Amino acid sequence: MFQRILVALEGSTSSRNVLEEAIALAKANARLNLVTVIPPMDVGYPEPIYLSMEGMQGVWTSELYQSHIVSWQQRKQEIEHWLRSQTEFVHRQGLKAEYDCPLGTAGTALCEVATRWQADLIIMGRRGRTGFSELLLGSVSNYVMHHAPCSVLTVQGIGQQAMGHSAKGTPSIATPGITPKNT
Repeated sequence: MFQRILVALEGSTSSRNVLEEAIALAKANARLNLVTVIPPMDVGYPEPIYLSMEGMQGVWTSELYQSHIVSWQQRKQEIEHWLRSQTEFVHRQGLKAEYDCPLGTAGTALCEVATRWQADLIIMGRRGRTGFSELLLGSVSNYVMHHAPCSVLTVQGIGQQAMGHSAKGTPSIATPGITPKNT
């Protein structure tokens, strides 16, 4: 069975379902690593522009930059605090767990942590984007399934309930090189 399970959490309501699935699997004597990826500081940086006689100009003030830094640091601390509380919850279940808050792009960072930590399974949520929205916005779970160094279990998100999936979520396992089947 699985011994080292990386659990990708992003703070949404479906994260609880993902954590419950991980706890159930970890009861077979596995160790959990709860991971939330923190986006780089430049993500979401406000770059208002205006049109002048010289062309388009950016409004890049030191006050705006400092405000963005403070906001990003506060969000980072909130994420770390939340992830620490989730790890303590797992410990209260009598299971071994640690946590990690890497900086970066979600899919890439999750695969890097899985490689470094030598995970043999990644459990993560799936929002259920398809078609144009997946093409436009991308899919972290899709990226991880195709680039992970280990098996990946996806837990369907809340949005999938309307499509006939259970409220708890319907997990499916994908192994690198094998296309997952939706059940």
